[in-house]
Amino acid sequence: MERKTPKPQSKVSRKKPDGEQESKPTINVLLLENIHPAAEEGFRSRSFDRIENHSGALTEEQLTRLLPGFQVLGIRSKTRITERVLKSAPQLVAIGCFCIGTDQVDMDAATRHGVAVFNAPFSNTRSVAELTIAEVIMLARRAAQRSMELHGGRWEKSAKGCVEVRRKTIGIVGYGHIGPQVGLLAESLGMKVVFHDIVRKLPLGNARQVSNLEDLLKVSDFVTMHVPDTPLTRGMIGREQLGLMPAGSYLLNLSRGSVVDIGALQGALKSGHLAGAAVDVFPREPNSGKDPFDSELRGLDNVILTPHIGGSTEEAQRNIGLEVSEALIGYMESGNSEGCANFPEVHLPPMEDSYRILNIHKDVPGVLSRINGLIAGMSVNIKAQSYNTRHGVGYLIMDVERSVSRTIGKQIEKLDSNIRTRLLF
Repeated sequence: MERKTPKPQSKVSRKKPDGEQESKPTINVLLLENIHPAAEEGFRSRSFDRIENHSGALTEEQLTRLLPGFQVLGIRSKTRITERVLKSAPQLVAIGCFCIGTDQVDMDAATRHGVAVFNAPFSNTRSVAELTIAEVIMLARRAAQRSMELHGGRWEKSAKGCVEVRRKTIGIVGYGHIGPQVGLLAESLGMKVVFHDIVRKLPLGNARQVSNLEDLLKVSDFVTMHVPDTPLTRGMIGREQLGLMPAGSYLLNLSRGSVVDIGALQGALKSGHLAGAAVDVFPREPNSGKDPFDSELRGLDNVILTPHIGGSTEEAQRNIGLEVSEALIGYMESGNSEGCANFPEVHLPPMEDSYRILNIHKDVPGVLSRINGLIAGMSVNIKAQSYNTRHGVGYLIMDVERSVSRTIGKQIEKLDSNIRTRLLF
């Protein structure tokens, strides 16, 4: 389904001192994958030129045809943004990932093309944590299995293999945003909490950090994964790691599908070494509800399977819609980059009667002085600047007096260091 908002009747314009009219830069927005309506409402409130909404994910081929002409793209986890997609859309300025991660975007390519990427790393932490704890209890009580038996007409009332979670140990792998929430909820149920992270973290409550993954696996009745998709985490739970877990323990993965070897997990479940598992994310996931789902875990009655819904609550999706759209609006209208995943964070409050220049460039010596020299060469006063660097990229916000010529942007773009230059009025 596609929805289009009507175009505003006219663009905002201001008069330059010589009487020439300046038009506000065009901002067209493409939203995919059923992003929460709160995001579209935010964009509409700013009178952006066009907002186009598609309910599903798009393939690389579809994106290369549709994306040119849009300055802002909003996606969730299914749409993949590749180098080819970015090359096809030179007008694209920013991408909003309306989810926790950004691994669906080629971040290096986005940076090279001067496309800022924003996400919402905190907005659905509570939702994921609550589902994790719910599944811990459901596994411990074999409730999902009993439910399926009743759906099949079988009445199997039994306490065999059903336990309380109180006094059991939950091992949390990854103690970033979601892990501490899981730990606090688990502790409120009387569980012991241990966690492992690649860096030292301040424990919340009575949680205890262990020095390595192996030690965590050996002592945990429940192991729950909350790590990003990185070269270090891909396949981190395989046959060897599952073998370290106590007999009769449980594994939960609500992080990334690449983290757990599904074939090895199937083997541990069928052999009876693991009592059960809950899996919300998979190495291969359908692009939409119209596509079939397949997994080696299908049909195992001691496995809870959910379709990547860890963060799929009304509260979380609304929060994500608001957080990411506000960040995109701020970046498009003022250049402020708080929360940007691939550029330095730079903020400069708006100034009256000023002309804003934004420049993303390679972080090489002398860039700032060369840009300032170009401005000074036009006898234009610099009213304010904010500048920062990160991972080989520099980002400059500069406010100058209104009388600056448009040609300054073209001169800055000619610098060898330039990645992208924008002029805001």
